[in-house]
Amino acid sequence: MKKTLMGLMLATLIVCQPVVAAEVAIVIHGGAGTILKKEMSAEQEQAYTAKLKEAANTGYALLKAGKPGEYAVVAAIQVLEASPLFNAGVGAVYTYDETHELDASIMHGGALAAGAVAGVKTIKSPIAAALTVMQKSAHVMLAGSGAEAFAQEQGLAMVHNSYFDTHRRLEALQDAKARMARAGRADGGQQGNEKMGTVGAVVLDAQGNIVAGTSTGGMTAKRYGRIGDSPVIGAGTYADNHSCGVSGTGHGEFFIRYNVAADICARVKYQGVSINRAAQTVIDELKEAGGTGGVIAMDKRGNITMPFNTPGMYRASINTDGDLAIGIYRDMQKADERPAN
Repeated sequence: MKKTLMGLMLATLIVCQPVVAAEVAIVIHGGAGTILKKEMSAEQEQAYTAKLKEAANTGYALLKAGKPGEYAVVAAIQVLEASPLFNAGVGAVYTYDETHELDASIMHGGALAAGAVAGVKTIKSPIAAALTVMQKSAHVMLAGSGAEAFAQEQGLAMVHNSYFDTHRRLEALQDAKARMARAGRADGGQQGNEKMGTVGAVVLDAQGNIVAGTSTGGMTAKRYGRIGDSPVIGAGTYADNHSCGVSGTGHGEFFIRYNVAADICARVKYQGVSINRAAQTVIDELKEAGGTGGVIAMDKRGNITMPFNTPGMYRASINTDGDLAIGIYRDMQKADERPAN
């Protein structure tokens, strides 16, 4: 009788335990662009490094706790959205008309579910709105006032557009307008030396799902309702459990035209090449076409790659061994300590 009872208890215990994969991983970025060490003070470098570390650790902690990957992606990105250092959320760049229009998207590689918002002005966390679209809407992308109405109905935090204001972004707008006037352009044109501070995250969760997300303030001095690649599934964000997850940062028009994120995953899936080779090849080809930027990518085994064709890209990762690495320029620095399990 005792053996039977113990057997039933053990069986119940086994059934109640969630099916958890042995490995989780996260990779994040805070944008690519003309990021030069000679122009970065020690204090600035320390601030960026600390925030990247915080974002990576925040997402990783949720993954280690067995939480679904979409919540780890949102949590990591929200750390960056809340920082004026990056072009997403607080600190988003200005449009030509001195307002802020933000975009975000998220994709789950299991069911190929996705959600995105574009051109929103009053949603505090665009990545949270993108997740809500994925979970609560029959649609994939919502834009402008409609997206804001949906977010408000769903109880998301709403703010005045001035919440996103920062002095340095206003100065950047004034500089951009001056360049546009000299060049005789009306649409913002090339991003020039702008640091493309789009932020993003890709994770492998304990259930073996790949999830990717991206959030941005877009291009400085953008006009006419311009929307870049970040909310476009396949261009700036893509995830498929059978291949990889990707979040991009760069000149959005090129990422849209060359379908960058989905192209990388397609090469992994159909050509059987490594995630490193697929991502590097696409970024190299993008440069040949005149496009600048970079990506973070992860395959279904948790292999991570972070290629870019600009001088620098803010990035960090925690691999399946729990090793934290942070980079701003071409080199990556491994952190001395590991994140807490």
